[in-house]
Amino acid sequence: KHTNPCGCAEHASLAEAYRAALECDPISAYGGVLGFNRELDEETARRVAQTFVEAIAAPGYSPAAREVLGVKKQLRLLSVAAGADLLVVKSITGGFLVQTADQAKLDRAATVVKTRRAPTEREWSAMEFGWKVAKHVKSNAIVFARPGQTVGVGAGQMSRVDSVKIAAMKAVLPLAGTVVASDAFFPFPDGVEEAAKHGATAFIQPGGSVKDAEVIAAADRLGTAMVFTGVRHFRH
Repeated sequence: KHTNPCGCAEHASLAEAYRAALECDPISAYGGVLGFNRELDEETARRVAQTFVEAIAAPGYSPAAREVLGVKKQLRLLSVAAGADLLVVKSITGGFLVQTADQAKLDRAATVVKTRRAPTEREWSAMEFGWKVAKHVKSNAIVFARPGQTVGVGAGQMSRVDSVKIAAMKAVLPLAGTVVASDAFFPFPDGVEEAAKHGATAFIQPGGSVKDAEVIAAADRLGTAMVFTGVRHFRH
């Protein structure tokens, strides 16, 4: 919605992935755009048809899916190939800014556990998914996540703690036991404290703040796990 994901999910079943993504924030999803990375099938199309959306982007559509969605005269179906853009171009007054695309993939072996407690395997799975989603959320970006599903998304705020508060406020599902992915470092402990207050148990972030030691100490005090990636997303 307005270039920010309001819900994301992954699942072997495309219909189930859609259900879980919609479950994250069904209010914001109203009138939005849906994106799929596999051909849209009939079952998923029937679920999609129950909600008002402006457009769908997918690699393709089965004939049955096209028939189901064809009754929605204002719905636009876009066929898109897998993204292969190597450059990102932003227009500015008098010219353009060009940079390489953020295509870095998380390598668990390259991350550093900074807290006394290491993440559980479930937390690792949720952090890997949340980190992937955070790349596509405008900074300051905060994503509460479970394995394979976002639970709350806070986007585009001028302070990181406010993004945490908004992500928690927008969460429909319980936040207890979720992890938090932050697209850039926590400048102060307040964001970690706010997220833990809502039930987050682990954090993944780039690190690099002058107050990293204070942030890590807060995570330890709260009994949470924290992982540094050494790489930030910082989408604008």
